[in-house]
Amino acid sequence: MIRLHHCPQSRSMRSLWLLNELEVPFEIVLHAFDKSLRDPDYLSLSPAGRVPALEIEGERMFETAAITEYLCERYPAAGMGRAPGEPDRMAWLVWVHFAETISQHVASLTQQHIVLREDWMRSPVMMELEARRLEKCYAAIEARLSTPIENRDYLLTSGFSAADVSVGQAVYMARYFASLDGFPAVADWYARISERPAFRAALPGEDAALIYDRPFYAPWPVAGR
Repeated sequence: MIRLHHCPQSRSMRSLWLLNELEVPFEIVLHAFDKSLRDPDYLSLSPAGRVPALEIEGERMFETAAITEYLCERYPAAGMGRAPGEPDRMAWLVWVHFAETISQHVASLTQQHIVLREDWMRSPVMMELEARRLEKCYAAIEARLSTPIENRDYLLTSGFSAADVSVGQAVYMARYFASLDGFPAVADWYARISERPAFRAALPGEDAALIYDRPFYAPWPVAGR
């Protein structure tokens, strides 16, 4: 049995979306985005106190990219991975892991806007820099999707894969801090993948405790400008 430890609107949504795409049986253990993730029982699953954590056949995993690679290898018939020797294997690995490049900037902005409770703790300069870094990530995806290659509706020429899930979920979170305006190929791609039933099934439920309570968090003005 597969058990996913999950916080809505966090990196664990990436694993939840992938499990939905794989159409395999699993169960979800919901956690709050708070200090309960530091409890000893949970730290035995994820030693850094982060989600996701995955329990599978008596083994435990953490780190989203590792979970993605393992699940795609375990369930190859779903076509979400690209095996060694396949033409798109290199690109698949690059984009699966590029999701973390995006997510590290999202994490920094989440800390600045939400986790730090006092205004004096926040840095408008950091907010602006990290939002710009997200736009640079969007530009990298835009360039990839704009390459004039047949069937480039997704990140890989061979079609939809866990690379789109990984990057797509990171973009889902990044949109709270950086708009897709000015990145038409990314916007079209995101609209396409976010219509998938597996994506919609991974969204927070109506009663979920949300990390982000507004649709957009703009950088604060930098003093002296």
